[in-house]
Amino acid sequence: MALKRTLRSARLSDAPVSHLAEDAVVHTPIKNGRNPPRHLGTVVKSTENDTTDNPLTPPKKAKLQAKSVKLKTEVSNSIPLERPAGPHSTNAPLKTPRGSRLITDVPETADSSPSTTGIPRPITSTSRILDQACAHLIKADPRLQPLIEKHQCRLFSAEGLAEEVDPFQSLCSSIMAQQVSGAAASSIKKKFIDLFREGADTTQSASESFFPSPTQIAPCEVSFLRGAGLSGRKAEYIKGLAKKFVNGELTAAILISASDEEIMEKLTAVRGLGLWSVQMFACFALKRIDIFSTGDLGVQRGMAAFMGKNVQKLKANKGGKWKYMSEADMLQHSAKFAPYRSLFMWYMWRIEDVDVAAIENT
Repeated sequence: MALKRTLRSARLSDAPVSHLAEDAVVHTPIKNGRNPPRHLGTVVKSTENDTTDNPLTPPKKAKLQAKSVKLKTEVSNSIPLERPAGPHSTNAPLKTPRGSRLITDVPETADSSPSTTGIPRPITSTSRILDQACAHLIKADPRLQPLIEKHQCRLFSAEGLAEEVDPFQSLCSSIMAQQVSGAAASSIKKKFIDLFREGADTTQSASESFFPSPTQIAPCEVSFLRGAGLSGRKAEYIKGLAKKFVNGELTAAILISASDEEIMEKLTAVRGLGLWSVQMFACFALKRIDIFSTGDLGVQRGMAAFMGKNVQKLKANKGGKWKYMSEADMLQHSAKFAPYRSLFMWYMWRIEDVDVAAIENT
């Protein structure tokens, strides 16, 4: 029997659907080639990359799209709190460019590939994964218990995992926010949205959640995008990102089916997105729970303090990028917290009172 998993923003610095009923279900075949049970919905060809309204070229067949994953698209407003989840899964519901929500079904007996830590992907649920992760962290190092009891991590709670994310909007927002203040980033984003409100569907553009789609942005001139206050380079990055979503190099389906390592490889290949940016996206937007960033200064400081080092003294030293803790030491000491290193990282930020709201709310 197949388990059903509903699939899903963060700041990052560096037949067509219209032919389906609203309760229709879109599936791709599972590994054994059989169609899913009839009670799950109408079996049709996946329309995730349908380009009937696409002004650019037809989608390319990306390697990751060939993976054997059962996908389900729905247009319901409700997101169930109780869904399958896993440390190496995209645990957030992802919004597609057409406004539907992408869901994937995973067989209970699926042979999940291990991460680079060698730990297999367990299947649990959105209501249990945070408790299991906290228990694992405390077992690995009991000194974390007071910190965990003091700070509730909503990010990976059932409620947090039910928050829908538009991956394209999240990635665009991260590019806009690079090397500017939070207030400046918000102003640029508002102006950017306003560029596309005129001429857009009245109902859609009036919505507070309106954000232009990849097909709206991709054909635009860089000079037009710069009207929002973007630099020429950032405008080029956003236009390039839109093209990748339009031609199928990036899709919600890919972001769901890819491994942690494939997510890093696929997104760092996009101009304007560095490794730290992609790691934050994977953690805060996709809600993947075994992401660990050695390049984050707040995580470095938190780990150094947690290991008993004098952070203030280290701060005064000219140690360069790794002045608080070496990358090798960070990897070594964090290994025991796998496969829940995103949660461990979140608590390292708490130790140093790092404000991650700007990342969570992008």
